[in-house]
Amino acid sequence: VQLQASGGGLVQAGGSLRLSCAASGSISSINYKGWYRQAPGKQRELVAQIPSDGNTDYADSVKGRYTISGDGAKNTVYLQMNNLKPEDTAVYYCNVKGRTRSSALYASQFFDSWGQGTEVTVSS
Repeated sequence: VQLQASGGGLVQAGGSLRLSCAASGSISSINYKGWYRQAPGKQRELVAQIPSDGNTDYADSVKGRYTISGDGAKNTVYLQMNNLKPEDTAVYYCNVKGRTRSSALYASQFFDSWGQGTEVTVSS
């Protein structure tokens, strides 16, 4: 299963961006969707996620500004980012977990895929 992230760019403080992450491949089900980010010189951190229970979780630093959502029909995960701040500058990665479809040759398998990262730069 491959993920293609897009939507990053340069924006002024207070602006908005919408990131997308499209999953492709032989997907039977998705039970986890998440967005992470890694700023220069820092470790990757969780930004927002939708675990298997369907509830949404957010890092304290983005609560009230970011919204994670998913489109099951398109196997796509979104991250709407509003009121962006310079400290939001980072490379954003999507992470999706689930199971592949079974076939005549292969049984269904668990997958844990990461997108390639999309860069978000917020200027002050």
